[in-house]
Amino acid sequence: MLRTRFTDLVGCPIPLQQAGMGGAATPTLAAAVAEAGGLGMLAAVMIPAPTLAQLLDGLHEQAAGAFGVNFLIPFLDHACVEVTAAKARVVEFFYGEPDASLVAAVHAGGALAAWQVGSREEATAAAAAGSDLVVVQGVEAGGHLRGRIGLLPLLTEVLEVVDVPVVAAGGIATGRAMAAALAAGAAAVRVGTRFVAALESGAHPRYVEALLAARAEDTVVTEAFSAMWPNAPHRVLRSCIAAAEAFPGEMVGEVVMGEARLPIPRFAVPTPTRETTGAIEAMPLYAGESVGAVRSVQPAAVIVRELAEEAEQLPQHMPGKHASS
Repeated sequence: MLRTRFTDLVGCPIPLQQAGMGGAATPTLAAAVAEAGGLGMLAAVMIPAPTLAQLLDGLHEQAAGAFGVNFLIPFLDHACVEVTAAKARVVEFFYGEPDASLVAAVHAGGALAAWQVGSREEATAAAAAGSDLVVVQGVEAGGHLRGRIGLLPLLTEVLEVVDVPVVAAGGIATGRAMAAALAAGAAAVRVGTRFVAALESGAHPRYVEALLAARAEDTVVTEAFSAMWPNAPHRVLRSCIAAAEAFPGEMVGEVVMGEARLPIPRFAVPTPTRETTGAIEAMPLYAGESVGAVRSVQPAAVIVRELAEEAEQLPQHMPGKHASS
């Protein structure tokens, strides 16, 4: 068994967290990961508190496992944090300085607080703010980046200065990479790109097709898709930048939100979902350097099982694990 400080704290049998990946991180995906034994995550950007409450109630009905919600600080709604803390196991924050008042609000609601960081200094601040978990993000990760160096050097730095369980994020899509992160001292791993291609993902089929055809060298760190969120580096497929630059108009498509159809500006940040129409190839196709391991569309449960079984079969002398494992 891959028992770690993370599994003991969160209450799930597998030390794996699904990343909160914008529109790709649907309630169905989070429920499937939770049912499979990992920590399923729902992305909560611009979702009203009453709607979020309904989604979380639905998750309780769909899955008996552990799940959480990911919040982006630039788009944070404090009412949503309060709702989530009362209904989810983990409330996670990203892209902002650690805030003890937010952590206290999470604890007041009965949930665990996690902070995703990109530096040793930010990790220290997150632990000092009372975070129960620290997620360290290496520059290999897809999507918006806080990290500026590779995962393993960053993980080493952070493990030297914090005592809380540390989750390793960035470039992890195989059991071998999972085992390596656990061996380096992580208490769990965070997987994103592989789950974008899960059967339950909300990602647009053409986005998924692009991932299946890509390799690590096809990704690039850029600030190209900065409409709505400036000065925020992100890793995407190189092809979508070229397609956006070549697109002749200013609106690349539309997305359905409720009963409304909203235009999507060229170089805007939203993940293209199944409800998105237009030039999908010219929208941000977020992908980590692990994209080469995305070879087929699979149920989320199969992805979780493959990673866990492969990691278990590899050498077990892992500092992040309990000796009884």
